[in-house]
This record gives sequence, C-alpha cells and structure tokens, in this order.
Amino acid sequence: MSKIKILIPVYNDWQSVFKLLENINSEISTLDKEFSVIIVNDASTEDRPVLSADLSSLKSIQVINMKENKGHARCNAAGLKYINEKEDFDYIIPMDGDGEDRPEELNLLIKKIKDYPNTVITAERVKRSEGFMFQFYYLAHKYLTFIFTGQTIKYGNYTCLPKSTVNKMVNEPSTWSSFSGSLAKVAKDRKSIPSKRGMRYFGPSKMSFINLLKHSLCIIAVFKTTLLIRSILFLIAYLFLVIGKISVITLVPVIGVIMMMISVIVFSRRENIIEFNSCLENIKNIYTIK
Repeated sequence: MSKIKILIPVYNDWQSVFKLLENINSEISTLDKEFSVIIVNDASTEDRPVLSADLSSLKSIQVINMKENKGHARCNAAGLKYINEKEDFDYIIPMDGDGEDRPEELNLLIKKIKDYPNTVITAERVKRSEGFMFQFYYLAHKYLTFIFTGQTIKYGNYTCLPKSTVNKMVNEPSTWSSFSGSLAKVAKDRKSIPSKRGMRYFGPSKMSFINLLKHSLCIIAVFKTTLLIRSILFLIAYLFLVIGKISVITLVPVIGVIMMMISVIVFSRRENIIEFNSCLENIKNIYTIK
C-alpha cells in the first residue's frame, strides 16, 4: 500500500487547518492508501488549540514547530526536505491549509497516480474564487511568465509528487524560493487534474496584489537566463521599430522590461542552497497529535 504524506504549512490559521484535517479525513476514508499529515508551523504567534475531532482515516498527524518565521514558500520547502530525509513515503501532497486547495479533489489525484505512478500530478486551476481584479492580475502574471520564460504554470502547491521528484526538488536551489517554478524546472513530464479554487474556511485571503507580484517574480526568477535573453531580444526589436519616434510614452515598455529584469535578478538571490540545506536546523520541536 502506497504511503502518502500530506504537507500543510500554517501560520496563525489553526481553525482552518483543523477544519481541513476533518475534511481530508472524510475524503480519504474510501481510498486504499496510507495517509499521514505533517503540518509545518511557521513560528505562529497564536496558540494551537486542542484537536478533538475523530480522524481515524489518518494514520498519523505531526506538527513541526519552527523557531523563526520564514514565509510560506520556505516553510513548504523545509517540509519537503524533512519528509524526504526523515520519513518513509511514496508520495507527498502539499496543500494550503486554508481550504483553497479542496480536499474533495484528493480522490482525483489518487486515481491519476494509479495510471501514472511515477509522474507528477498537478491540480490545474480551471476556476478561481477571487474577485475580478485579482483574477485579472493573476491572468497577467500567467501571460508574463509564458512570454518571458516559455513556461505555462497553471498550478500552485497542490500537487502529488512521487519520491523521485521530491529527491530532485530538495537538491534544487529554486525550491527555497518558488515551489511551482522549481517543479516546472525539475519535472518536465507532468499530468494534471482539473481543480477549482476553493473558498477560505475562515477569514480573508492573504494573497494581496503585492504578494502576487512577489510570487510571480520568484517563479520567473527560476528561469532568469531565459528571461534575460528574451528581454534583450525584445528591447532590440522594440527599439529598432520605434527608432526616430522616441518619446516618454514609447519608452514606457522599455522601462518596464528593464525594471522586471532588475527585479528578477534581485529575487533570484532568494535561491540559496546553503540556507535550504540547513533549514531543518530551524526546527524547534516536533509534536505528535496522533
């Protein structure tokens, strides 16, 4: 029987995580796999409440408490590294802990790995729950990523990773900065399931425009060489077309591309393999709930 670890990063959102655990427990009750959950607590400042629900379908639940807050992406990366080094597993399914990654789709992921046991399965968004402006910005992010890197990335953390892929990701510096960008880099062959973005269980979404911009730049930074080449070619072609018509307006695209190049170079510094390799030193303790 395949052993599946569900990885959930959390920061001050215990109410949502505990509801997610209940829903996961319900959804996997008929699946013929061994499921365990590892929650990476990114140095939450709120106390963790007592979990009283019956979660009999889950073999175990552990909480890894971190000493310092490192952010969602690095928290996720540390969880991958911990499971890869310390746990016995066949697959890892990273999930956001707020309900936006719907546990109702776990059965689709499991069905897919039966047909493609050694292939990454991604949950590709076919419908989102955010407002119009956020969806517009997100669409712009996807098109910019494709134009300047050649990568079509329609998924987030919600994936099913075979052990062979996890081994690659924990040795890839970009995992420390961008999960989806790193996955696109190390796993060219991927299958997908359709996924609807769920509603948060409690509270407003934490993905602001600024956070989305940072998220986009971190993904693009994974492919910075391709970005720089395409950006330079764009600037050469564009300046050739507008030569003799230079004005403040015609220079706007040039300034925009140059600013993006600089921003990507800055964000690429987040890909620190030394910090990634030592990230487990940030573990304060490990608490077993079940």
